[in-house]
Formats: sequence, structure tokens, C-alpha cells
Amino acid sequence: MEPMRDEHKVLKEKENPLVPKWYAVYTRPRFEKQVYQRLMEQGIEAYLPLVKTMRQWSDRKKMVEIPLFSSYVFVHIDRRQYDPVVRTDGVVKYVSFEGKAATIPPDQINNLKIIVNSNEKVETTWEKRQKGDKVIVTAGTLKGLRGELITDGGRRKVLVRIEGIDQNLTVEIHPSLIEKVKDGGS
Repeated sequence: MEPMRDEHKVLKEKENPLVPKWYAVYTRPRFEKQVYQRLMEQGIEAYLPLVKTMRQWSDRKKMVEIPLFSSYVFVHIDRRQYDPVVRTDGVVKYVSFEGKAATIPPDQINNLKIIVNSNEKVETTWEKRQKGDKVIVTAGTLKGLRGELITDGGRRKVLVRIEGIDQNLTVEIHPSLIEKVKDGGS
């Protein structure tokens, strides 16, 4: 006799609406910081990756923090918070795939945090990239970052895919700071 599987339990664990997940919301242009602030004021966990860049005006130069991704803010919510997020002033809609809000895997959010906190020069791109060997950074300011090793113009870079918003991040890396991830690791 075949052992009984509790498929209902598996389905329930898989789609429990009270388990928070990461989503990306699309904001009005240049509203990322305001949306982030409004979400935080509502007690909603949000993440807005910011990078420092030098901006020049006619009379001065200044270091400013700008969003890594224009018009995107990430939220970590359960189903009960879904509607309040989209009703927040400045939020246009959830980033969706086939009519459903696209979830962002937690490891991709963790990779984003590592990159932003490192202050390393990061490039963003929408272009499709070939798959590279899976690697983990073992030392330095990017320690713990997981991605794919690619070569771009003769330089070695770690590529991190943020699939929910079809963006890639690349950071240059010295080969001594990375280790290939064995099959089965991510």
C-alpha cells in the first residue's frame, strides 16, 4: 500500500496567505523615497535600495543617494497588507507576471542588501545575460553575495539577477574573493 501524503498540508504551507513574501511595487516617477516613507509610517516593511552618486549643479557638486532601480520599492507583506500597499499615495501597481503580483525570492533581496551596503560600484542592466558559474563571495565587502561569475570586457564580475523586475546587477570582483558553488547550492 502506498503511504498517504498529506497534500492539503503541503498546499497550505505553500500558499499560506499569512506568510510574508517580498514583492516589488511600481511607483510614480521620482516618488520612491516618499512611497518608502509612507509605507514605513503604515508599519509595512519596505526596502528601497539606495546608492550614492556625485551630482553636479552649475554652482556645486554634491554626493546624493538615489534609488538603485528607478520607480521600484520592495515590500515584505502578507495577504492582509496587499491592498493597503497599493492604496499608498505614489504606488502605481504591483509588478506582476501573468496577472499576479510577482514574488521576489528572499535570497535576491539579501543579495541586494549586500551589494548596497558594500558601497562597491554596481551596474544595472535589463539586457539578457548568459548563465554563468554559480559563485559565492567569501571575503571582502561583498562577503556572502551569491550570483553568477561572468566575464565582461575581460573583467570578472558577479552577476545577480532580480527576476521579479527583470533587472541584473553586476559588480567587479577579484577572483581570489570568490568560490564556485557546488551543484545543488544556490
